Amino acid sequence: MKVLIKLHDLVFEPYISGEEINKAIETIAEKLNEDFKGERPIFLSVLNGSFMFSSEVMKRFKEECEIHFVKLGSYEGTDSTGNVRTLIGLNKSLAGKKVVILEDIVDTGGTLKELDRILKEKNVAEYKIATLFYKPSMYREKFTLNYTGIEIPNEFIVGYGLDYDGLGRNLTSVYKRKS
Repeated sequence: MKVLIKLHDLVFEPYISGEEINKAIETIAEKLNEDFKGERPIFLSVLNGSFMFSSEVMKRFKEECEIHFVKLGSYEGTDSTGNVRTLIGLNKSLAGKKVVILEDIVDTGGTLKELDRILKEKNVAEYKIATLFYKPSMYREKFTLNYTGIEIPNEFIVGYGLDYDGLGRNLTSVYKRKS
């Protein structure tokens, strides 16, 4: 029997287990450890949704590193507005640094487009993108996703940092909107 949850006015059903999420994070962390062996990258966590993913990556990363946060937004309710707004910017110099963007989910790529602009402005040496969830059918940008956890169809999901109008971020599994 599936355990349904209700957040505000919508009902969600189980979709991705905590075990599947942990396996995906483990795989991403292993690749990051290989790619950044002997280096000191700066991880850039995209708030609010990526806080749980970022925490788990940090626990598994074996080299010295820094983590900084940027808050961008494009969602209202269950729909992407397509208009990314910088809400909290970076105040740390990234010039000449290697950066890893930690995203909870990549769908259209609008957030990545804004981050690309910001990172070019900051003169980073290079950046790579790590995302826990990826919706390939929705992706409209050209940026390479270097580390991808779980590919999903165009479903509205909550849990593991992702929310519906503020609720559901604390769930350790992922739920999809019940149709």
